[in-house]
Amino acid sequence: MVVLGVVSPQYILPLVPICKTQILPNSSETQYLTRRKAALIFTSSLVSSFIYTSHHSAIAFQVDEFQQDEDRIVQLFEETSPSVVFIKDLELAKGSNGSTTGLANDENAKVEGTGSGFIWDKFGHIVTNYHVIAKLATDQSGLQRCKVSLVNAKGESIAKEAKIVGVDPAYDLAVLKVDVEGDEVKPISVGTSRGLRVGQSCFAIGNPYGFENTLTTGVVSGLGREIPAPNGAAIKGAIQTDAAINAGRKTLFRGQNEQSQLNGC
Repeated sequence: MVVLGVVSPQYILPLVPICKTQILPNSSETQYLTRRKAALIFTSSLVSSFIYTSHHSAIAFQVDEFQQDEDRIVQLFEETSPSVVFIKDLELAKGSNGSTTGLANDENAKVEGTGSGFIWDKFGHIVTNYHVIAKLATDQSGLQRCKVSLVNAKGESIAKEAKIVGVDPAYDLAVLKVDVEGDEVKPISVGTSRGLRVGQSCFAIGNPYGFENTLTTGVVSGLGREIPAPNGAAIKGAIQTDAAINAGRKTLFRGQNEQSQLNGC
């Protein structure tokens, strides 16, 4: 129902509609409003530009940071991998003379296992796991051999027969010696595991399943672990990592040219 008027005992009073009257501002008010509107538009544009620039700057920073991390890993691998060697555990066929030439080509030899190690010094000493060369260490037939493939300072791949210098089965360690006369090799830069913290990055370089120069990455997952040695003893103080370390063993690195642990698996 729409009410059009009010009924009075004597007469009817009509309802008069009230119209809004637009009051035009004077010239000074018009200028003020114009300036305020322009200021609002400029501020909005400035904020939008800042958000756009900040967003793209953040993306560019993330890309640059990722590239730096990637370059650092590439540099670590390129500088460190020449110090990591590939070890083959060989058994010569009966009647073989075990010549160096035949050994270099794996002729008349059965590959019984592979592993990794690292060059300790410029004289050709190599550190590896004892279980890699256990058959050679306990050989009584005279048919076991150990061949080491490495890279010299010129980047050339060479293969040498290695001799056992010393072993410590209780710590799953062995030291080999290859003749590097005439070849300059790159010893590893030895670091320390003191100060390691869980969560820090680490890198493993080795030859899993015979694939030479393989790199995997991960983090330090735990410290002070205990693992069994080949002779049944307990090796304490081991470093746990989630970096893939498959059959063939790898050498674990914490940072640029820092060797932290020889891994056995």
